[in-house]
Amino acid sequence: MSGASARIAGNALVLVIALLCAWQLLYWLAGEAAMRSPWQTIGFTGRLLASDAFREHLMESARAFAAALAIALGLGLALGLGLGLNRLSGAVLEPMLVALYSIPKIALYPVLLLAFGIGMSAKIAFGAIHGVIPVALFTVHAVRNVAPILIKTARVLKLSRASVVRSVVLPATIPEVFTGIRVGFSLTLIGTLLGEMFAAQRGIGYLLMNAIGLYNVDLIMAVTFLLFVFAAAANTILLAIDRRLHRRA
Repeated sequence: MSGASARIAGNALVLVIALLCAWQLLYWLAGEAAMRSPWQTIGFTGRLLASDAFREHLMESARAFAAALAIALGLGLALGLGLGLNRLSGAVLEPMLVALYSIPKIALYPVLLLAFGIGMSAKIAFGAIHGVIPVALFTVHAVRNVAPILIKTARVLKLSRASVVRSVVLPATIPEVFTGIRVGFSLTLIGTLLGEMFAAQRGIGYLLMNAIGLYNVDLIMAVTFLLFVFAAAANTILLAIDRRLHRRA
């Protein structure tokens, strides 16, 4: 292991220990009625993961999140490329995207329920609308920031529009586009879980909402812990890739 990797691993270990100590301190202050200790939560989480019923909820959430993320990335990249390459369309539609992004997505919840009903479709849609706009906006700005000399050189070489996009635009925009993908990943996950909390009868979000209603502290802590671990691990990996792409750029 290199010196830099060793320092990163050491810092991560220190952070984990500090978080566990802070968690234990909060448990001592709040008491058994409000939360569980780290060791109680980790033990309950292990038993929960061994449960067939929980794994069914987990797979339901995984399928919904995967579908929502695929839609968000596909639509976001296509929309961003289209608006970035067409200056007029971008100038007209980008402010609309920003305005739409500023609207609390929960306000669209009744519309989605009417359109998709309660079930898989609604939570996929709810997850996708959280992630698609950030991906589109990052892609628009990435395309606009491509060095003009690269586009001019491609035109001099008489490359087709498709070849310009494939050979010039996409390689030049990958670092910034990936930043948008990283943000879209996190927001799509949040949107999918919110969709499960309010528009589903299966999944991790539904399980968490049900646990809150029943005041099942063990289940609340275990599900929250699992979501935190997954989000932290995924974002750490994505952030490392993001930084490497920007360094290469």
